[in-house]
Amino acid sequence: MDLSNLKPAAGSTKAKKRIGRGEGSGRGGTSTKGHKGAQSRSGYSRKPGFEGGQMPLYRRVPKSGFKNINRVYYTAINLSTLQYLVQTKNITVFDKDVMRANGLLGKNDLVKILAKGELTAKIEVKAHAFSQKAVQIIEALGGVATKL
Repeated sequence: MDLSNLKPAAGSTKAKKRIGRGEGSGRGGTSTKGHKGAQSRSGYSRKPGFEGGQMPLYRRVPKSGFKNINRVYYTAINLSTLQYLVQTKNITVFDKDVMRANGLLGKNDLVKILAKGELTAKIEVKAHAFSQKAVQIIEALGGVATKL
């Protein structure tokens, strides 16, 4: 046995249905599409959400809520994450570029430092927002929390 004579196991594959190849094939005439109607015509494609003429779900269910266009979204980074980076990579100054280089945020993300986890190192952090407790913990260890 080699690569030149490999084939699938017997009965594991089927030949595709060849429709519209004459009456003798058993699938000529209307070519399994029935008589008339949109689905029998060429170029037909069912719209997403179409339910056969029944009122589609996205129109049956009422609209609710709204999206506040003025909301400011922050990427949350915990003190435990910063402590991990201090231990593994010996980083003590954290600004947007350093956080981005370590995969913590995207290009245009705003950063908020939260107090979850323990911090034992003296660090300098520059971020867009801080929780009050995070600032207390950073400054208690002699570090600096600077708001951008």
